[in-house]
Amino acid sequence: MAALSTPPPHSGLLVVQPLRRRHCAECGGGPLTMLVLENGAPRCLDCADLGHLVFVPRGDTALTRRSREESALSAVVVRFNRRRSRYERQGVLVEEAGLARAEQRCLEDTEARRRRRVRDARRRAAEDVRFTDAFAAEIRRLFPACPADRAQEIAAHASVRGSGRVGRSAAGRALSEGAVASAVVASVRHVDTPYDGLLMSGVPRHEARRRIAASVERVLREWRSTVAGAGRATGAELDGKAGAEVDGRAGAGRVGRRAASR
Repeated sequence: MAALSTPPPHSGLLVVQPLRRRHCAECGGGPLTMLVLENGAPRCLDCADLGHLVFVPRGDTALTRRSREESALSAVVVRFNRRRSRYERQGVLVEEAGLARAEQRCLEDTEARRRRRVRDARRRAAEDVRFTDAFAAEIRRLFPACPADRAQEIAAHASVRGSGRVGRSAAGRALSEGAVASAVVASVRHVDTPYDGLLMSGVPRHEARRRIAASVERVLREWRSTVAGAGRATGAELDGKAGAEVDGRAGAGRVGRRAASR
């Protein structure tokens, strides 16, 4: 019920896909697959004068945009995501005639839009390769003894587009030392220690990280072995930045704090 009482602000009409069984406060119909909240009370689409609209699920951006352009009346459909604690767009409700006109427009320029998607995909792929190479180069700068193929592997994993990993964060795109070191620490944790096995055996995450902290630090020291001279961060500084990055992303960072305190 709490999710229904706090829909996101929106300038137009908003329709909710409820997570729980709800019935219309006006006609008693239900359970409702979609509803409109009026003064905190659920109304079915018919009672809200939206029953004649048809649903267009999200996924086709051009069709969604054009359907709304062609419809005098439309509404955005949202559903509450419990895991993320926020409403997320599921699609739109539009007039049937408007949808038909939008579909016709999409058919007329299908080939042009396909070619544009291909060009955009090639451009993004080239950008991703350049960024991954730059990320790998920064890993080798900070950890000169890290094998080249391992640095490339870490960079490729951390920089996958749309993954939400550290390489795609604002700090990662800026190639900050903290973000790069965080990606290296995460790789060492999963590949070079029994961390995954501890998690699978039921050991709590923070306890598992405590147990493998020394192993992670040992690998990092080996990979930093040829770091010397001005202009390069010390090992403690790198571990501290990596720990701060992990703290911000996962609420942990014991490795970084232990090294930084030395």
